Amino acid sequence: MGMEEAGRDIYEIRLARSDELHLLAAIEVDAFWALHEAGAVACEPTSLPIGMLRQSLEADLLFVAADELDQPFGFLAGVVMADTIHVAEIDVVRDWQKKGVGRRLMHTLIERARRPGVSGITLTTDRHVSFNAPFYASLGFRILDESERSTELTRILEREFEHGADPARRVAMAIWF
Repeated sequence: MGMEEAGRDIYEIRLARSDELHLLAAIEVDAFWALHEAGAVACEPTSLPIGMLRQSLEADLLFVAADELDQPFGFLAGVVMADTIHVAEIDVVRDWQKKGVGRRLMHTLIERARRPGVSGITLTTDRHVSFNAPFYASLGFRILDESERSTELTRILEREFEHGADPARRVAMAIWF
C-alpha cells in the first residue's frame, strides 16, 4: 500500500497483524478523548472486544496506519454484516489527527469493499462533530433514515444508546456501490 507523507510524517496503511491487536485499545482510548472534547461522548472510554478485532483481522478488514518505525497509531476495524461491511471502529491517536490518516484508512476500506457480493459500507457516528458525519459525507456516505436501516444496524444504534450515546446525535450512515 506504500508509504505516504503527512507533512513531515511518513506512514503507511497496511493490514494489521495478530501480534498488534493488544496495541489497538490504547489507540482507541487516546482517540476517544478527542470525541469527548468535541461533546460527542460523555461516558468513559471503552475499546472493542478482542474477539471483534480478531474477526476483523480474519476477514482481512483490520487496517492500521503505521509510522516509519512500523508502530500502529491508527486503525480501522470492519466486520461483515450480511452483504455489507460495517465499520466497527476507526481511530487515530490525537497527535496524528487532521493529517488525512482517517481518510486514507476509509479509502483503503472502500477499495477493499468494492467487490462482488458487497453492496456497501455502513457505520454509526455522531451527527454534529466535524470529523464524524460531515467527514463521512465528504467520502460519499449519507445518513440513513429508520426505514433504510437493516435490523442489525438498528440494533447497533440501540446498543449505543444503552451505553449512553445521545439518540439526537447518533446516526447510521452508508455508502452503496
